[in-house]
Amino acid sequence: MNEPAGPIGVLAIQGSYHLHLRALERLGVKSREVRKPGDLESLAGLILPGGESTVMSLLAREYGLFEPLRLLALSGLPCFGTCAGSILLGRGQGQPPRLEAAPVELLRNAYGSQIDSFTAELTLEPLERPFHGVFIRAPRIVKLDPPARALGIHGGLPVLVECGNLLLATFHPELTDDLRVHECFVKTCAQGRTS
Repeated sequence: MNEPAGPIGVLAIQGSYHLHLRALERLGVKSREVRKPGDLESLAGLILPGGESTVMSLLAREYGLFEPLRLLALSGLPCFGTCAGSILLGRGQGQPPRLEAAPVELLRNAYGSQIDSFTAELTLEPLERPFHGVFIRAPRIVKLDPPARALGIHGGLPVLVECGNLLLATFHPELTDDLRVHECFVKTCAQGRTS
């Protein structure tokens, strides 16, 4: 696997960021916690973790990160959002304010409350074996506009979407020991920014 040109940042203001950092460490990839705008410099990619999307959006604005995150995502920096992170990268009605970097509409907590969380074996492109997906108060992707495309579907709905430099997952790959989704993102980061 080619090395990214710089560290991969993980938005570390709320949510499961430490699990993404651990996944990157296990892959032998340099990473950096992102808490303030200066932490975004020289990144090869950025992960927006699962957590509470409303709190994450509020803190990103409070720490001066919201607009820089949006500009980086729109400028071609590889970005990977999981669950709440995908909500922030996409579009949707109501709270929270979103980065609207991906032409993907997501509905928050669409599968129900915490007790409605579930797991499922997912067939994801380009993985050869099923991936054990963990869905916790997961969003639903309800609309894709070109050039976004589904890399995985569960129950008739996209669960993993790619749009140029952006990867959005409605599940939590960081909650498993399976590093294949993270590995795919690292490969994207090694290829560099898209135009």
